This record gives sequence, structure tokens and C-alpha cells, in this order.
Amino acid sequence: MTTSTQMIPLWRQLQAVANVLQAIQAGASGTAAIGAVDVSLRPGVQALSFAVLRTLGQAQALRRLLAPRKPSPQLDALLCSALALLSQGDEAAYDAFTLVNQTVEAAKKTPKLKAQAAFVNACLRRFLREQATLLAQVVHDPVARWNHPGWWLAQMQAEWPTQWQSILAANNAQAPMVLRVNTRRISVADYLKMLGAAGLIAEPLGPVGVVLQAATAVQQIPGFADGLVSVQDSAAQWAAPLLLTGLQGPLQVLDACAAPGGKTAHLLEFANVSVTALDIDAQRCQRIHDNLQRLGFSAQVLTADAADLPSWWQGQSYDAILLDAPCSGSGVVRRHPDIRWLRRPTDAAQLARQQARLLAVLWPLVKPGGRLLYCTCSVFQAEGQGQIKAFLVNNSNATLLPSPGHLLPGHAVQWPGLVDNPTREHDGFYYALLEKSAA
Repeated sequence: MTTSTQMIPLWRQLQAVANVLQAIQAGASGTAAIGAVDVSLRPGVQALSFAVLRTLGQAQALRRLLAPRKPSPQLDALLCSALALLSQGDEAAYDAFTLVNQTVEAAKKTPKLKAQAAFVNACLRRFLREQATLLAQVVHDPVARWNHPGWWLAQMQAEWPTQWQSILAANNAQAPMVLRVNTRRISVADYLKMLGAAGLIAEPLGPVGVVLQAATAVQQIPGFADGLVSVQDSAAQWAAPLLLTGLQGPLQVLDACAAPGGKTAHLLEFANVSVTALDIDAQRCQRIHDNLQRLGFSAQVLTADAADLPSWWQGQSYDAILLDAPCSGSGVVRRHPDIRWLRRPTDAAQLARQQARLLAVLWPLVKPGGRLLYCTCSVFQAEGQGQIKAFLVNNSNATLLPSPGHLLPGHAVQWPGLVDNPTREHDGFYYALLEKSAA
């Protein structure tokens, strides 16, 4: 915790964490729920909320043992937040008695929970007394053991029968902070020296990536404001080289679902290309502009639904299209631990229909001999290999070029030119590179 965070009473942070959890359980995204927290509280609340969400299944099982009669959503959120933080052992941010005392204080300071403060105290102190017994009881509950919903567990076991445990374990780990070096401006080796001079320890990762030993606020990252680097997971750094390697310029490229602009910028860093970047959300389009401005690049940025051609298309065709399609986000759970608790069993199939429509609309815009790179940050097969298998059946002028397919969290991956030394430091992703016949 930073010094400024330590000055804020812990009960206030716990109160805010419980509010975040209650909002997520009511259907809000973690980003929105944490964004609503007072800015002075936000860094500490985000760290604590992520810790709670990563062990929420276990915390809910413990709460059911300690309070079998389900409490109000507000009280349930406070109890589950405290139990999640108390059961983290050596990784706990605060000692157990401090957490209990400050959780009780949070209840006392919350008008609707004031009368329940003694109940909160009794539940949490019982947990401390009987911790080993209670944890031994809930370990037999798969949701408590893996901290993912039951339907998600079943789907992982069905789709990845030999890998599901390591995928879920990786989801529950904290993701490293990975940067993409703008090698038009500085080499990876020289940037690593710059980090070292600033007291930041990092290692190279892939052709243009570096992974920091400890996450750092972007304002403290050397050269970030000047466009020397961007924050981007190593799996996402595959998009530009997969799409553009081997193509001869000048190239017209469409980034069809571009916000917040990380891959758009990488396309411009990687090759001399003209890029049209689309996104349906005007606020997110502003983030594309901001990212490109910071890096010193320009692109045509349009606020439009890529699937609604009349709203943006002027009749041009493209040498290359990047379709980073809307998806479940099931591959980035370690970065967004709320996703697993927000998704529903029907979401992947619904999103797959949207992905299929985008593929069908955009494929005719690829020039003969051109390419489309389809990608999602998902480990669900309906959004990956199942999607492309169906597409190839229906499009005889499409060929699947050598492609990484599904990148699974927690599983080492090697791809010539992108990852020569196998690494597990990547999010879950899917990549399929499609080429249109020249005829």
C-alpha cells in the first residue's frame, strides 16, 4: 500500500470494497464499480477488491457456514469481503485482528448495518477460532476450491480436459505488468537500461515486450508519457506481427473493433501502414486518439459499428483487417477478476453470433490475396476454433494460414519470431489468420 493509502482508515476502504462487491453482484462491471469509488480511496480499494474477487467462491462458502440464513446483500458483501481477505494467509494485506476490528467498524459506520455490527463481529471471530476446520469443509466445494462459477468449471473441464486446472489456477494469480516498447523510438535493450536507471527491475519478453517485476503506476514508468512504451499483455502483442509479417506495403489496414487503441498503435509501430480504426463507443474512440497522440501516430478514427457498413464504409477494400472481436473476456480473468462472476452460461453463444456477423460483413472487404486476423481474448471454444471452423465451411475463398489458435493461461507457448523461449506469462487469447484467395 502507498503511504497516502495507509493514512486512510481501513474501515473506509472495507466499506468501499463491500460496495464494489455489492455493485458487481447486482450486475455492474468491476471497472464501473471501482470507478465510482472516491479517487483518494481508489488505489487501495481496487487492490483489496481484486483480492476479494479472486477468492470470492471460497468466501461465499464460508459465509454460508457461518451465517446459513442469507443476510441482506449489503451485509453479505461486507462479510464475504472480510472472509475473502481473512483467508488469504501469508498474502493478506493486513493482520487478522486488524481486519476483524476494522470490518466491525465499517458495519458500525454504515447506517443500515449498524445494528448488525455485533453479528459481524461474532461471525468473523468464530472464523478465526475455527479457521482450519471451516476451510477444510469448504475445500470439497468445487466453486470454493477454484473460485469460478460451477457452469464455468464444467465448461473448462469439457473443452480443456487436461488443461482446465492450470487455466483456472492462472486465472487466480495476479497478472504481471507487461510493456510494449515502441522500437521506432528506442530498442528493448536501451529501454531496459532506462528502467534499471529508474530502479525498476524488468526482463525482456518477446520481440518488443518487457515484463516488470512489480506493477508500477504508468505515471512512474520512464518514457510512458513520451510514447516510448505502452502497457499491453504479451499475448495481445502478437496481433500486429501475425497480421502484417510478409505483406508488402504500402498497406491499407482496418482495425475493426479498435478501442482503446493498443493494437492500432502497434500496427503503426510495426510497419508503414495507413490505418482506419473503428469503435462503436465515442468515449472509447477518444482513448484511441489519446493513445495515438501520446505515441506520435495518426490514423483515421471513426465512431461506428463495424457490422453496420452503411454507417461508415466508403467502398474501399483493405490489404489487411484486424478483427479483435467483442467476446466474453474469459481469457483475461486474471486482469479482470470480476468477469467470472458477471458472465452467464449463455453469453459465449450470444457473443459468438455477434462475432460470426462481423466476420461475414468484413470478409468481403478484404482484397484478393489479403488477410484478416480474427482474435478474441477468450478461452471458450465457441469464440475461437469453433467460430473459425464454421467460417471456413461457409467461405471457400478463405484459407487458414499457420495460426497460434488458443493461447491458454498458465500454459507455455512457443511461436517462431514471437516467442522463441516458451513462457506462461500471457493472457488467454485466440488467433486465426485467414487469407483470401487471389482469384
